[in-house]
Amino acid sequence: MEKLTIFAQMILPIAALGLVGTIGWILVTWLKVRNGYPLNDGWGRAVYPKSGDETVERVRLLSQENAQLRAELGSIKDRLANVERIVTDGSHSLEQEIEQLRGKRN
Repeated sequence: MEKLTIFAQMILPIAALGLVGTIGWILVTWLKVRNGYPLNDGWGRAVYPKSGDETVERVRLLSQENAQLRAELGSIKDRLANVERIVTDGSHSLEQEIEQLRGKRN
């Protein structure tokens, strides 16, 4: 009798945990489908991998954007190198260059 009451007390939390897990799995699957991610089987392999014109176009656009960002990063690195050169350059030589430029202007 005592085992039956313990079982009766445990059945509700166990059922609630199973329900929450199932709802969570359904929600994650729905979000994957909604956002275009492929579904995975139990081993992590794609069940229905997306392929087609839309995927090829998306990869092309992302590759193009990646190339643009890399070029921009390269120019930023060059600019940073110039700023570092100015900052680490001795203030005396920088001051002399400024004075030379002022002298040319006058």
